[in-house]
Amino acid sequence: MIRIASAAWPIDRHADWKSYAVKLETWVTEAAGNGARLLVFPEYGNMELASLLDPALALDAAAQVEPLAAMAGDIAQLHADLARRHKVHILAGSTVERDELGRIVNRARLFGPDGGAGFQDKLVLTMWERTHWTIAPGAARVTLFDLGFARVGVIICYDSEFPDAAQMLAAAGADILLVPSCTDSLAGYWRVRIGAMARALETQCFVVQSPTVGAAPWSAVVDVNVGAAGVFAPPDLGMPANGIVALGELDAPGWTYADLDLDALAKLRRSGAVRGPAHWGEQPQAPPLRLQIR
Repeated sequence: MIRIASAAWPIDRHADWKSYAVKLETWVTEAAGNGARLLVFPEYGNMELASLLDPALALDAAAQVEPLAAMAGDIAQLHADLARRHKVHILAGSTVERDELGRIVNRARLFGPDGGAGFQDKLVLTMWERTHWTIAPGAARVTLFDLGFARVGVIICYDSEFPDAAQMLAAAGADILLVPSCTDSLAGYWRVRIGAMARALETQCFVVQSPTVGAAPWSAVVDVNVGAAGVFAPPDLGMPANGIVALGELDAPGWTYADLDLDALAKLRRSGAVRGPAHWGEQPQAPPLRLQIR
């Protein structure tokens, strides 16, 4: 049984770096103290660091990208230190970073208690990201992280609304898919939640959604945030009939915890009423026939 913690992370304004670091450590200390081994923070969770910039920059989506990307190293170091100190795995809130090709991407980093680290970039950009920002989609690549107790993939927000990445990760052996999200409307939250639950159904994986919540009118990027943390499972043998393992309150900051039974998940995959991944190859492979009826 593995306890995970999914954050509904409030976007706060900080006077200095110490304020941000104290907030993050307080959250990590609480989750670790409650027995969580994997902590999940949301998409753009670290964009609240724009509050450390000149107020005019915080209200300019494009202008804040470079100074925020310059903070990426310090953000990573803080999370790495917390993961080691509290002996947990942490999926950090994503932020803008410069990738290996020199492009600015939306990157979520995963840190382990023994110093291991990796990352996943967002693959498909939303319309807002395409029109308001100078960021690029990540390379067409997904990464499977072996945490020792589970194999984990990360699918950032809008990416969860498409099956491809989740299916690739499941085929590679994923047990848990992490969906950090940032949505500014109830409809947006439900799109990601429905996508997360669909991915749980089709891949027979646990799926963990972590959102940003609250209002930040001083920010051009994370000004409005709507969501609820949730943990989902395939609705089949030994799992909740509605697929909901745990669900936080809408727009309420805090941790949502769930104890995930990977043995039960393996049994479901062997003996459940459906066999999603095993039957993917039975789907139509050729283009549909075109038939004209007059």
